[in-house]
Amino acid sequence: MPFLFLHSIEKIVLFLLEQQGLLASRIAKLNEQQEALEQQPDISQITQLREAYRAIGQDLLKLLYFVEINSIGLRKILKKFDKRFGYRFTDYYVKTRANHPYSLLQQVLKHVGLGAVIGAISRNLHELQEHQGSYLSIYDEPALPFQDPVVDSLKAAVDRVTHSTNFLNFLAQHALIMQEELPATTEERADDQRYHFMSLVLNLLNTFLYMVNTYIIVPTADDYSAMLGAPATVCGVVIGAMAVAQVFSSVYFSAWSNKSYFRPLVFSSIVLLVGNSMYAMALDYKSITLLLVGRLFCGFGSARAVNRRYISDCVPLRIRMQASAGFVSASALGMACGPALAGLLQTNFKIYKFTFNQVTLPGWVMTLGWLIYLILLWITFREPSHETEENNVMQESNAVTGPWENDALEKGLKQPLLLSSEGKQEDENADGECDGSEEAPEESRQPANSITSAYRLLTPSVKVQLLIYFMLKYAMEILLSESSVITSYYFGWSTSTVAIFLACLGLTVLPVNIVVGSYISNMFEDRQILLASEVMVCIGVILSFKFVNAYTVPQYVCSGLITFVSAEVLEGVNLSLLSQVMSSRLSRGTYNGGLLSTEAGTIARVIADGTITLAGFLGESRLLNATLLPSLFISVASIIATCFTYNSLY
Repeated sequence: MPFLFLHSIEKIVLFLLEQQGLLASRIAKLNEQQEALEQQPDISQITQLREAYRAIGQDLLKLLYFVEINSIGLRKILKKFDKRFGYRFTDYYVKTRANHPYSLLQQVLKHVGLGAVIGAISRNLHELQEHQGSYLSIYDEPALPFQDPVVDSLKAAVDRVTHSTNFLNFLAQHALIMQEELPATTEERADDQRYHFMSLVLNLLNTFLYMVNTYIIVPTADDYSAMLGAPATVCGVVIGAMAVAQVFSSVYFSAWSNKSYFRPLVFSSIVLLVGNSMYAMALDYKSITLLLVGRLFCGFGSARAVNRRYISDCVPLRIRMQASAGFVSASALGMACGPALAGLLQTNFKIYKFTFNQVTLPGWVMTLGWLIYLILLWITFREPSHETEENNVMQESNAVTGPWENDALEKGLKQPLLLSSEGKQEDENADGECDGSEEAPEESRQPANSITSAYRLLTPSVKVQLLIYFMLKYAMEILLSESSVITSYYFGWSTSTVAIFLACLGLTVLPVNIVVGSYISNMFEDRQILLASEVMVCIGVILSFKFVNAYTVPQYVCSGLITFVSAEVLEGVNLSLLSQVMSSRLSRGTYNGGLLSTEAGTIARVIADGTITLAGFLGESRLLNATLLPSLFISVASIIATCFTYNSLY
């Protein structure tokens, strides 16, 4: 067994060195051509030379992918050895081999030599682009004025192989905007042609306004329900009505975005404008039905599926991470601004027959906001060309692969590496870390065409992570939606005080992500952070219970802060893992990974809001404990599922 293991590593390393040599020789030949072009510049030859460098970059991406899957295979073998023999052999083996001068692991774990090839490609592409003798590389100057998409792909692949992370990458993974492992050059060109900065800004503005729309009514929903003659706890239904409609709107908006982005956004704005108007007028018509229908309309206008698809399909790869981080930041900012804005709308006056006070002004303000947005959308937004995408698909399907020097690499990627074919398949099905990475035939690479087929692509670990996402969204919704009822009953808080509390919770999102993305994720493994965050959410829920007669403000605020912050950390790490292990077939199409996570979170919010209303029949004195019990049960179940799943994998 040790001899076979070392022999396999030696074969991998020798193959890796061989491919590095071939890539280096190709770059050397191109350098000779580039030197000749400096004497007699020719635009057409410069273009051909750039394409040749890009082709080498694409081959290097495949080689980095080869290193990545072998590193994963090596780690799995060592962990299985630890599990079977009850001895922590992994740490000893890596520590004693990784830094040895003759170590084979230097190539597998530290990809020695590949950095030089990446630097050469980036320098030459930059030199050809600028037509000047600059000898800069991505390592000398991280923020070049121009970077070819293939260089960004190489940087992302290196970061993935080395398990390095940063705040921007961590924040971007909150959006769960998945992408292909090896994007084609034609796709990168199409992205550049379809990209429009103001359209992206309007897309992010839609995200921001929708989150404001979701949370602006939370501080006053109980008062509005009471003014219409309903119990204060009906606020759960009022808040949750939007989530109920979003369960259905996410599907049809995701399907609609296959054909257009502009029309779904226009439709969304009109429906939200109408829905907020109905919500605002419900007081004057004294109709709880009109209030609920208005919130349903707002939910039917949820275009978050379109927002995700636009970033995934129309934003170039080189700035897609920034756009994804902007999507998450816009959501977090909207979540904080909604309650804060509600706290400022403390006035009471009438214009004609319509009342403008603290409960109706959120509806009127959002109506005005969506009207302004609709005008800006109509004037500024540019519909991306879908013909470009269709043409690229046709070109790729009709393309004939010519002879190239790296045929061995293509074959190497299809052969069993460290594990046997059967053992590797079982391991991938259990872990999900390489799920979809080797789905070979063309039909197996097609996107899922239904919820059922998408569900079949989920591995056990992905299902557990969707359960975790359900749990954290449920716990957060319980905390936020019942805050106005709980605080007014126990502490006598005003609407402004509740709004300040909720706004402060929302403002913790970005600082927490900075700490986790920049520091904690570099110190601990994602699964360690995942489990620790689940435990902290559970502790926060337990501390929120009313055990004795006295229920104090410090207990409520501290327990709520622990629950909310832990859930935010858990959401980031969970979606980060989810984006890594989900099948590549769920990176596109109507039934994509983003839609599945959105549906899981939305259903959790619906159930949580329904729980608040049902628990209200027990009386406000029992509301707190009655709504926390399901949160505790789900959080404990997710911890058990996490421990069971990952222990069985390793």
